[in-house]
Amino acid sequence: MSDQPTPDAMTETNRQIRIFDTTLRDGEQSPGASMNLAEKLEVASALVDLGVDIIEAGFPIASPGDFESVKQIATTIRGATICGLARCAEKDIDRAWEALKTAPQARIHVFLATSAIHREFKLRMTPDEIVERAVAGVRRAASHCDDVEFSPEDACRTEHDFLCRVVEAAIDAGATTINVPDTVGYTTPGEIYDRFKMLRDRVPNMDKAVLSTHCHDDLGMAVANSLAAVEAGAGQIECTINGIGERAGNAALEELVMAMKTRQDIYRCQTNINTKRLVPVSRLVSKTTGINVQRNKAIVGRNAFAHESGIHQDGMLKERSTYEIMAPEEVGFTKTDLVLGKHSGRAALADRAKQLGMTLTGEQLQEVFEAFKELADKKKEIYDGDIVALVQQKISETVAPEWTMVDYEVTSGKDQTPKVRVTLQRDGQDFTEQVEQGDGPIDAAFWAVEKITGIEVVCKDFRVRSATLGRDAIGEVNLEVEHQGKTYRGTGVSTDSVESTILAMLNAINRIVAGIAADPGELPQP
Repeated sequence: MSDQPTPDAMTETNRQIRIFDTTLRDGEQSPGASMNLAEKLEVASALVDLGVDIIEAGFPIASPGDFESVKQIATTIRGATICGLARCAEKDIDRAWEALKTAPQARIHVFLATSAIHREFKLRMTPDEIVERAVAGVRRAASHCDDVEFSPEDACRTEHDFLCRVVEAAIDAGATTINVPDTVGYTTPGEIYDRFKMLRDRVPNMDKAVLSTHCHDDLGMAVANSLAAVEAGAGQIECTINGIGERAGNAALEELVMAMKTRQDIYRCQTNINTKRLVPVSRLVSKTTGINVQRNKAIVGRNAFAHESGIHQDGMLKERSTYEIMAPEEVGFTKTDLVLGKHSGRAALADRAKQLGMTLTGEQLQEVFEAFKELADKKKEIYDGDIVALVQQKISETVAPEWTMVDYEVTSGKDQTPKVRVTLQRDGQDFTEQVEQGDGPIDAAFWAVEKITGIEVVCKDFRVRSATLGRDAIGEVNLEVEHQGKTYRGTGVSTDSVESTILAMLNAINRIVAGIAADPGELPQP
């Protein structure tokens, strides 16, 4: 007698759902996702740590390599049932058992198409022949081991009456799990619920086997369909890490598990999955197969727990549950990521600055926020280094600026004299100077600023560094200039090095105008 629930048990809480992972079989059938033996062993070991109940390790008769990988996994991996796939043919089944026989817990999974379209065009077999072949296949598998799964391929497009007939015959022949696959991702949640309920209601020996669901994602409903099957009584879900698989892939393990965990009030069931391992295993499979996880992928995507909207960030800082239904730590992320970008608000900026060890006054926060917004319009994502640079620049502006930058244009090229046009403002009035001289655009910018302000300086030290990562990284310029025997420093930050230079130059000149010479401790050190 299996642990397949009776109809009355659907209302019970904590019903156990088996997780059948087919990443190494169906997932590997994704174009370009083939794995070698060492990689398969690594993934299999990770799946055991994750807590999956059954690992479908491969299709042993498909190739010598597939046979060897299933055999090695069966020999070395402990902690989960190891399963091998086989068609309802003696050679397939015997080959599968040869690969699986060293596993402490082994399962043979046999399949045979049952839909009218498959019977007519693929198999060219009558319904009676299909039943006879299915029964023979299940019996052959049962002669090798007690754990036998039967899948009527394309079950969700198979006539109800014939599906019931095949399932009943397979259970009588020794099948302990009946998997009902949506092979082509065609069904809908309502339809699959009705189909599973129909099987439980109409197949007289259904209580002797666990009902299983295996959904493909061609219409984007694999997870929804799998969950509907669970609501209708399925006790096993077949799925893959990251939802990889043939065509549009399979139901994603991580989404299914977290849906059932988060909405236990609806599904009233549990799994053996250690959810804190979801992100690490997702990344391992992505690295191994070369199939990247999209940024907005549910549960394990880079943006799954990232918030950029200022309204969302403000709510998150006040109470996490306002915009998160799960804690990122539950699935293996270290923390929520409040991504700073052009939609972010003051609260998120102040919080990030505080995390970086910088507490801003109201006036400072407003000034940094304005600079932050300008930078966010230039960059897709703001890094911690950007925030540090912006704050340091604003803190360094200890006096009201006499001169501010309005605009600039640069023309430069190989074997060309650089040309810089700079517009500065003082007391509400704009002053523009165009310079065609210097060793490059930065040197020309120095000349232009000096001509507009009328303040000549000698540059004693000039340093440019990348404050953050990426091609759009913010550039920070720190310089030391001498004017009438005194030393002054200046800092400027921007995604453009010429603009950073002009801002640093103006920072120094405003100090000169205010008569604030640099303290020796402030100066850049060699």
